[in-house]
Amino acid sequence: MSFRANKKLRKRIAAVLILLLVICLLMWLAGYPDVIEKYYSRGLYPVICMVLHPVLNLFPFSVGDVLYVFAVIALIASVVNIIRWAFRKQFAKALNVLLGIVVGIEAGIVIFYLFWGMNYYRQPAAVRLNLKDTVYSMDQLKNVTLMLIDSANVARERLTHADRTQTNDTVYQNAIAAVKSLSSTSINFNSHSPNVKPSLLTPLINYLSTSGYYNPFTAEAQINYQMPLQLRPFVSCHELSHQMGFGPEDEANFAGFLAGIKSRDRLLRYSAYYSGMTEFMYALRSVDSVAFKQYKKRISDKVRADLKAENTYWQYYEGRLEVISGIFYDKFLKANNQPQGLLTYNQMITLVMAWYKRHQPKLKTIAPAM
Repeated sequence: MSFRANKKLRKRIAAVLILLLVICLLMWLAGYPDVIEKYYSRGLYPVICMVLHPVLNLFPFSVGDVLYVFAVIALIASVVNIIRWAFRKQFAKALNVLLGIVVGIEAGIVIFYLFWGMNYYRQPAAVRLNLKDTVYSMDQLKNVTLMLIDSANVARERLTHADRTQTNDTVYQNAIAAVKSLSSTSINFNSHSPNVKPSLLTPLINYLSTSGYYNPFTAEAQINYQMPLQLRPFVSCHELSHQMGFGPEDEANFAGFLAGIKSRDRLLRYSAYYSGMTEFMYALRSVDSVAFKQYKKRISDKVRADLKAENTYWQYYEGRLEVISGIFYDKFLKANNQPQGLLTYNQMITLVMAWYKRHQPKLKTIAPAM
């Protein structure tokens, strides 16, 4: 091995160790939610948003998706080079490329947590929003479930042909307006130049049963633009909630739900009530199957048709890829302060119930007059 090659190898090893130390430091800080809340979520993160959002919003396409594609290509090329050098028995070169991959992965982890991921470890939304009364009775759960069913039924009935044929751009703009409106009600919902983009990878993420995702590296909220229309408005609000700094999925669901039901856009209101109804019905089925069957009959024919269309859509793309991605994402959530994994998505119930008990008159309001 030449002196130059040996020096390069030492630099890579040093980079691996330094980045590992930074990751350990970040994970140590993650154990102090009050510190994260004060200095990161309310300090550094808003600054990152104010810088990144206006710049990335200039691009009509998803910059993050492009970066993901290049990252995958670079990874494949690196693996090929490792195999090539190993076959030629040039193990030092193979090790150098391998260390380069490790450095890239570690750098990605550091950027992930610095740009957004530390929001997983801030104070829980229940604390920030003073929704600590998370104990509820079965009767209360049933009452809110009925309210959501009735609200979804009425909201669906009010949809016009224009509502049911909204373009994706209109859906996104209405979601942005709803989030901005929610942002004006409390510092806990602050947003900075919110924006939604259709994912360039939609044909692929269909097979992962993914309705949308937030890119922490580019601060972009990205939506599956092909899924059934009734899902797109709420999912847009959900991803924009991540952009606001809501890390856990249940918290993003809750913030998206609030933004949706307070919106004056009929389709967005329906989408929020529709999603809330499905979440509560899912929860009810697990604790009282008899009540679930009874309440299911209360759902209107039009809402039933939408539920059937949604189920048919996702069934078309079901396969092994979905199972593998589900396992991976479940592990990812558990590694980031969400011990319930994928089930975290269904835990918005607790926050909605706490909000219901605190704002019962508002929550019972089906929709503002148009």
